Amino acid sequence: MVDTILRRSAAPVTSAAAYTLLARVLHWLTAVLVLAMIRLGLVIANIEDLPTLYDLHRSIGVLLLLIVLVRLAYRVTHPPLPLPADIPLIQRLVAGFVHWTLYAVLIIQPILGWIATSAYRAPITVFWVFVLPPIWREDRAFSDQLFAAHGALGIALAVIICAHVGGALFHHFIRKDRVLMRMLTG
Repeated sequence: MVDTILRRSAAPVTSAAAYTLLARVLHWLTAVLVLAMIRLGLVIANIEDLPTLYDLHRSIGVLLLLIVLVRLAYRVTHPPLPLPADIPLIQRLVAGFVHWTLYAVLIIQPILGWIATSAYRAPITVFWVFVLPPIWREDRAFSDQLFAAHGALGIALAVIICAHVGGALFHHFIRKDRVLMRMLTG
């Protein structure tokens, strides 16, 4: 993997778009939904008895899982252009680590929520249209543990997002390169 990053990470300057329009749309759609999910998660964790918000949180979680799986498949089949050659190796490695960690967490988090909700035996009504089947046997104690892990992973996700955004802003305002613009304009 490091070998692949090294080979692809020192690209010559080109006028081609680093990210396709579809990759950018999927990125920003994911960003908006994840930020909404973090806010919803904080609200429902601190205010009891809001079934509509729980249903919305679960619904968006299902949608996010699907979007992230599509993004991952698209990313593997349509990799972006490598970062500019003048970016130090350590920054390229950190960027790759943060990106792949984001993918992993964005896949694990909704699955963890689905298992926890299944073990609790609460229905997962997706946008009030259909109900997902439970994927775990009923076990309230296990559910409580998984919901605690789900919350902790949500906090970790917020930290990883801050690192991701911080890196993009560092490139834009400190290095004054096009790394951030690659995801805005291609």
